[in-house]
Amino acid sequence: MVMLDSGERAERTESPASPDQRPAIEISGLVKTYGGHLAVDGLSLAIAPGEVFGLLGPNGAGKTTTVECLVGLREPTAGGITVLGLDPLRDRGEFVRRVSVQPQEASLFPTLTVEETLRLWASLYAEPRTVAETLRRIGLEEQARVRTKALSGGQRRRLLLGVAVIADPRVLVLDEPAAGLDPQARQQLWDLIRAERAAGTTVLLTTHDMTEATELCDRVGIVVGGRLVALGTPRELVHRLGVAHEVCFETDADLAEIEALECVSGVSAQDGQVTVTTGDTDEVVRVAARLGARRIEVRTGRLEDVFLRLAAERPGSAPAEGNTERNTERNGAGR
Repeated sequence: MVMLDSGERAERTESPASPDQRPAIEISGLVKTYGGHLAVDGLSLAIAPGEVFGLLGPNGAGKTTTVECLVGLREPTAGGITVLGLDPLRDRGEFVRRVSVQPQEASLFPTLTVEETLRLWASLYAEPRTVAETLRRIGLEEQARVRTKALSGGQRRRLLLGVAVIADPRVLVLDEPAAGLDPQARQQLWDLIRAERAAGTTVLLTTHDMTEATELCDRVGIVVGGRLVALGTPRELVHRLGVAHEVCFETDADLAEIEALECVSGVSAQDGQVTVTTGDTDEVVRVAARLGARRIEVRTGRLEDVFLRLAAERPGSAPAEGNTERNTERNGAGR
């Protein structure tokens, strides 16, 4: 895992792939400018086969532009991109057979049924999954003959994923896959993504949902101002960046021993309720228990805290990327 200082540009980042295993996705020194605006600034990244990787960042950070270059909808100003060893532009025919994209917003034919929609998209590929298998995979078997205009939001999102996975892709790119879904629909969609990972598919997703990133992603990369500023598992990032944890408990004991601990950065107490901010929860819990503390609760640092800290430390994020998202409103990586 590589952490980047605020002024450091990554030349190469590590991935969990073994030394003899080629990355499924490799981005090297990606630069993209629009006129005088630098949208992506030397971003490098390697994603291992079978990994679920989350690309995080505030609005205008360069995520959308990076993904557009990755799937061949934008030509990089500088740098290189390979996906499964293919160039997204030069190897277009083979690329779209092996890589699928599900944009956040896409149009479905409203009068086609779910089954007809999947059959239509399956016809574009030489060796697709069967419609029956895809219906089962996305959990829409009972809605097979329902017209898409009658689907709920969660069902529609699952169908969009079905349109992408019916190609049996080796790489799946998802833009905000669970945005706007209720908790039940979101969990169902997450289960679908986990099933794709279990089948060996490499998944790259963009998200603003820190819970989604923590639950789904093997690793995440945080992009701010067009640069990759942090990379690692959610747990690693919380630990490496020193995001504070809290230990809460009830006690009437003297807190001097806890306050004296080197790992403690703050103690607040009111009416017997104590909150200790610390980098070592185990040490605080051990001392608190010895002092007879009651109802001990540990609140660990969150990926959201990491995200907010990095975004705040690097306020020079790129301006919003306008309506470039409209260019990705298609499935099958531009098919």
